Amino acid sequence: MRNQPRIEERAASPYIGIHARVAGEAEFRRAVDRGFPELFGWLGENDVAPAGPPFIRYLQLDAHDEPTEIELGVPVASDRPLDGRLHRGVIPAGRYATLLHVGPYNSATVPDLAAARTELLRWADEHDIELDGSKADGGTSFRACVEHYITDPRSEPDSSKWQTELAYLTAES
Repeated sequence: MRNQPRIEERAASPYIGIHARVAGEAEFRRAVDRGFPELFGWLGENDVAPAGPPFIRYLQLDAHDEPTEIELGVPVASDRPLDGRLHRGVIPAGRYATLLHVGPYNSATVPDLAAARTELLRWADEHDIELDGSKADGGTSFRACVEHYITDPRSEPDSSKWQTELAYLTAES
């Protein structure tokens, strides 16, 4: 289940993140399985509350729209010193093409996040909305291509209820 794509104006969003280069689904999953616990562990150890849902920011996709460079992030309002692999970043302000996906991340039987991405990209193309990305080196680099994981799967085991918001910065920003 999905809502209709739309355009939203958004403020800049500072975050703490972990950068990863990935090649294929297995490396992507390892980066996520390692990165989010590291991020939330640091937040807990330093008494820093998230200022929004965690996300994956896709910095570069290959020619087949598979991620090759990502950041795992959590919005924060704190300026506490960081350590380890953590760094500060900002999701830029601007106009975003967005879509709320309700359902599993991956599925062979029902629409999943890959189908949601395809739908949002098709909608943007049909409405002559240019996304803020550039083609280079056999892939696409984006200023802001983000999936916000609104539902925590640890709290809601039914994947048909998981909510994920896709947000792509437009070139009009």
